[in-house]
Amino acid sequence: MKIVTFKELDDSLIDSRHEVEYFQSGTNGNAQVIILDIDTIFDFEENKHEICVEDFKSIAIIEDDSDFEAFKNFGIDAWIKATDLGDLNGLLNLIEKRYFS
Repeated sequence: MKIVTFKELDDSLIDSRHEVEYFQSGTNGNAQVIILDIDTIFDFEENKHEICVEDFKSIAIIEDDSDFEAFKNFGIDAWIKATDLGDLNGLLNLIEKRYFS
């Protein structure tokens, strides 16, 4: 699965079988999953049509409840708390199984 993250993440959080690109370092497009946080929501909104496949899924990293309130108007598909990032790969596997299998 092709993943583009707008927030730098520890490589160990995502299984190596996934192709991961960091937006700020450049991407060749065709992202199936986008990972962003509150600080990168506008970069995502401005660039999603150039870097994503038509039916992509988005994951927002939430620091606190105010982040959730800010994200709810952007059509985010899934949320994960920053404190639960260790579970990110499980969430990615679930998304892959449900939407890209």
